Amino acid sequence: MPYRSLDPMQIIATAEVLQRRVSERFPEAGLSKVANELVALARDLADGAKALEAPIWWLRIIIGLVIALGASVFLFVGTILSFDRTPTGAFDFVQGLEASINTLLLAGLGLISLVSAEERIKRKRVFRQLHGLRSMIHVIDMHQLTKDPAALKAGVHRTKSSPRRDLSPGDLARYLDYCSEMLSITGKLAALFAQSVNDNIVVDAVNDIEALGTNLSRKIWQKIMLIGETGLVTKSD
Repeated sequence: MPYRSLDPMQIIATAEVLQRRVSERFPEAGLSKVANELVALARDLADGAKALEAPIWWLRIIIGLVIALGASVFLFVGTILSFDRTPTGAFDFVQGLEASINTLLLAGLGLISLVSAEERIKRKRVFRQLHGLRSMIHVIDMHQLTKDPAALKAGVHRTKSSPRRDLSPGDLARYLDYCSEMLSITGKLAALFAQSVNDNIVVDAVNDIEALGTNLSRKIWQKIMLIGETGLVTKSD
């Protein structure tokens, strides 16, 4: 169903439109370059999430061969090859039964480890991708850090080290809104991995990324609300 799952191409298209909006309004701003990088990152992460949906066939073949070899060894030792042809007593029988149970338990643990190997490999790949996405979130946050609505108030004294604050209230609101939209896109890119890999640890990592972006976006909207209190902001794109 098209509206029950995230479409990577739609996310990329949204990022591209946002990049054009930022570039048209703030062509000289560093935020424009960040928007370009977000589009490139969206394409890379979409490809990475899509690749994780496919099974790792070479690993599954190796696991199958190892399981078949282990089963063959057990059958060979238990049937064709016998180390004791003489009847045994109850004590020897109990010892043999205990050894068999221990062997089966160890074999079962080894089998579980082999079967979960694909899950661990995919999880490691997801974490590598999410690390880059987390860095992008902090880059976006750095670009809105000095955009303080308090500087719009009359009588604010500037110092020699004060950052440039040459944006009008309307442009400042748009700038902050673009940052918030970028953070929202990063959350959707992270969600692609939770959609591709059914793993609780991956879901928790994705939720952390989304929570980080949401918390930063909430702070941005607090700034936008402060700008709105001045009554100088007009609604525009």
